[in-house]
Amino acid sequence: MFTIGEALIDWIPAEKGVGLKEVTAFSKAAGGAPANVACAVARLGGASAFIGKLGEDAFGDFLVETMDEVGVDTTRVLRTREANTALAFVSLKEDGNRDFSFYRSPSADMLLRPEEIGDWFAAGDVLHFCSVDLIDAPVKEAHRAAIARCREAGGIVSFDPNVRLPLWPSPEACRQAILEFLPLARIVKISDEELAFITGIDDEEEALSSLLAGDVEHVIYTRGPAGATWLSRGFRADVPGHAVKAVDTTAAGDSFIGALLYGVQRRPDFRSGIDERAARELLAYANAAAAITTTRPGAIAALPRPHEVEELLAGSR
Repeated sequence: MFTIGEALIDWIPAEKGVGLKEVTAFSKAAGGAPANVACAVARLGGASAFIGKLGEDAFGDFLVETMDEVGVDTTRVLRTREANTALAFVSLKEDGNRDFSFYRSPSADMLLRPEEIGDWFAAGDVLHFCSVDLIDAPVKEAHRAAIARCREAGGIVSFDPNVRLPLWPSPEACRQAILEFLPLARIVKISDEELAFITGIDDEEEALSSLLAGDVEHVIYTRGPAGATWLSRGFRADVPGHAVKAVDTTAAGDSFIGALLYGVQRRPDFRSGIDERAARELLAYANAAAAITTTRPGAIAALPRPHEVEELLAGSR
């Protein structure tokens, strides 16, 4: 499985329940949604590779070393002196939810160019991407090139918009970029906080159905602790969430889609179609992985191992 986009440094606050201007200390953590997803797959025992560009700086070194340690293939990570590795400062609310302040104008990830994308994909491979690097920069066209090559090779394209409005000149610019790329994916993961914004439709059922357009065959709808839904053209599957004490929700969505795509990787029948029962099993596994991630601080460091997911699933049966 491949992911493409940003890898960055998350600066996690020492205090919870205060705004960024009041935080007095931060700790460094590897992050960036596509990198997190690649790490989630590798942590669970799957094969994953990250495609992106980092600065020739200490933070870039740290990110590559972190992904290597988890087991992600980083041979397609390029380095540049044209810009530094991106930084994101995080503030945590009491319930574990967070706000971000990004430093990337530009950052190295934005400079990945389409001609740097190789013939890396084969039939059955998965390529996952998010919206942060769909901004007007070379990396947007690099995404377009990677998606085209993956589809031509018979691969499966997955998209998690993962909306981060502070990185966009306007909310509408973000929405239009998402709508441009969304029909190119076969799997779309979207949260309850993003659905109305992206679709422009307030009715939940109508909004979800509207996403089954273009190449989209599977819509994965997450509602945090309330559970998740899998909507396809032939069935709908729902699974409940897990009651856990959330410490930090950073990377929970990345852990979810990483675990789900890990499951897709392990199902040779996915390309020919899956049924409601299989979808429910994949959702349950992904929900458990995400729940575990929220109980620990940070992103990659919080991602679960297979036995942890299995233990939570066994306890909920």
